[in-house]
Amino acid sequence: MFAFANLINAIAQILDYALTIYFWVIIARALISWVNPDPYNPIVRFLYQVTEPLLYRIRRVIPFMGGLDLSPLVVILAIMFIRWFVVASLIELAIRMKAGGASI
Repeated sequence: MFAFANLINAIAQILDYALTIYFWVIIARALISWVNPDPYNPIVRFLYQVTEPLLYRIRRVIPFMGGLDLSPLVVILAIMFIRWFVVASLIELAIRMKAGGASI
């Protein structure tokens, strides 16, 4: 059972790292949106390609706020929720499985 607990813990850690990286990518995307970036810059293109699919879906749901784009804020809040709830729950489950009390 300890091997499955270690697997769950590893998945939780990888998910946490991935969400942290995406959090900072969203922050960078929001910051470059305040200036007029060169659209042919490889870094700018990368940031747009990685973030635009998710931000576009959120923009379709959130009403237009007169030039204020709230979609990065919504994504950041979602990332924080997933890290605090899902990742923390997976780590706690792994700890309980290692301790022998795997009652869910």
